[in-house]
Amino acid sequence: MDQHGCAKNQVDGEILISKLIDDGYEFVDNSDVADVIIINSCGFIESAKKESLDALYNTRAAYPKKKIILAGCLAERYAKIFKDNLPEADGVFGNGDLLTISEFMKAINEKKSRKNKTITETTEQKGVCCYNRKHFMNFKNSAYVKITEGCSNHCSFCAIPVIRGELRSRPVKEVVNEIKSLLKQGFFEINLIGQDLAAYGTGVTDREIFKNEDRSSQLSYLLNEISKLKGNFWIRLLYIHPDHFNADILDCIEKDSRILAYFDIPFQSGDTEIIHSMNRTGSKESYISLVKKIRNKLPEAALRTTLMTGFPGETDEAFNNSLEFLQTITPDWSGCFSYSREEDTPAYKFKNKIAKKTAKERASILESTQEKITETRLKKRINKFYDVLIEELIDGEDDTAFAIGRAWFQAPDVDGAFVVRYEKDDKAAVKAIKPGRVVYVKADRVSGVDIDSYFVKDSELNKKK
Repeated sequence: MDQHGCAKNQVDGEILISKLIDDGYEFVDNSDVADVIIINSCGFIESAKKESLDALYNTRAAYPKKKIILAGCLAERYAKIFKDNLPEADGVFGNGDLLTISEFMKAINEKKSRKNKTITETTEQKGVCCYNRKHFMNFKNSAYVKITEGCSNHCSFCAIPVIRGELRSRPVKEVVNEIKSLLKQGFFEINLIGQDLAAYGTGVTDREIFKNEDRSSQLSYLLNEISKLKGNFWIRLLYIHPDHFNADILDCIEKDSRILAYFDIPFQSGDTEIIHSMNRTGSKESYISLVKKIRNKLPEAALRTTLMTGFPGETDEAFNNSLEFLQTITPDWSGCFSYSREEDTPAYKFKNKIAKKTAKERASILESTQEKITETRLKKRINKFYDVLIEELIDGEDDTAFAIGRAWFQAPDVDGAFVVRYEKDDKAAVKAIKPGRVVYVKADRVSGVDIDSYFVKDSELNKKK
C-alpha cells in the first residue's frame, strides 16, 4: 500500500490491510511482487491531491499491467469524476464502509481490461468504521486510535465535512476496549485522533454512557475511563479545536501523568477578523488566554499549533497579527501552510484573494520564527531526564551507536526527536535500546529541532530492560 495523508487516513489504511488479510489476501510491502496495488490518497488540499495523483500516475507507469486501486479521501471526494476520467486506476474506493474492501477487491480481480470503466464504490458516511487491526504503519509500539470521524465545525476553508461528513463519535467502552487490547499487545504510545477531539461525544449512538449532555465533559469522561487501566503507557491527544477547548481535561492530565500534557491546537490565525472569516468564534485575545490557562495549570505542557497564510482578505496587518500571536504564545512546535482554495467550501467564493507568492513568503517568515522559538523552548528541557520511546537504530562510526526516539513532548512524524548516544560495547545499552522499548536518558544539548542525549546506564528503568 502506498500511504498518503494524515493519521486518520493511516488508520483507514491499516483497517483495509487487516480486513484483506483476514479474508485470505496476503500483504506484501513490495509493489514488484504485488498483484494489486492500493494507493491510499489524501484529498484535503491542492498539494496533497497532486501528490496522490502523481503517485497513481507514477505507479501506473512503473506497473502497466498490474491492478491499481485509488482509495482514501481523494477517491471519496472525486469518485463521480474519476469513474469516467481516471483510466490509470482500475478501481476507486472511498472511505465510508471500509469493511467492504474484500468484495471490491474481488470485483477488481475479475475485471478483464482497463479499457472497461473504472469501478467505483462509495458508501454512506455513517458511524466510525473500526476493525481489529493486525497491521500498523507506525514505528513499533505506537498506534493511532480514532475516536471520532468527520467534522461539524465547518471552518470556511476546510473540505473535511465534504469528504468525511458530519462528526460522529465512538462509544467510550469501544474506545477503552481497543486501547486495552493494544496495551496487551505491548503498545506503549496511544495517540487519540479525530478531526476535533473537543467535539467527542457528538453523534455517538449510546449517549447514556455520558453523565450529562455537556459536550465539554465528554472527553474528560473518556480520559477518566482510560485512567482506570493499569500499566505504564502514554495517551496523547491530537487535534483539539480552540473554540471549544475542553478545560476540564486539564484536571485529568494533572491527575494522571500517563495522559500527556501535549496539546495540538490548530489556531490557524492570530488575527481576529480572519479567525471570524474562517467561521470560528474565537479571537486573538481568547486564544492567548487559552494558552496561558494551559500553562498556568500545567507549566511543563507542550503546545503544537498550525497557522495558515494567504487566507482571502489577509492584509499585511492581519499577517503581522499572526506573527505577533506566534511570538506571544511561543508554541513548542508549529506547522504552517499556505491557503488552498477548495471547491465546495465557503471560502472558495471569497473575494480579496492573496497571491500564492505572498502566501508562501509569509509562511516562510512564520516558519523561520518558529525555528527560533522551538530552539528556545527545547533548551529549557536540557539537563533533565526523560523516558524515550525508541523508534529506530543507527549504526554510527567508530565505537558509538545512535538511536532515534521521542519523549512525551514529541508527537510521531511531526515534531523533533531524541538522538540517544551509547557505546557499542555497552552491553546494558545494547540490551535495552531496541525499537519499541522505552529507555531513560539525559537531555544533553539541542541540535536543530532535535535533542542529543545519552543513555543512563545506572537507572533502574534501563536495568529492567
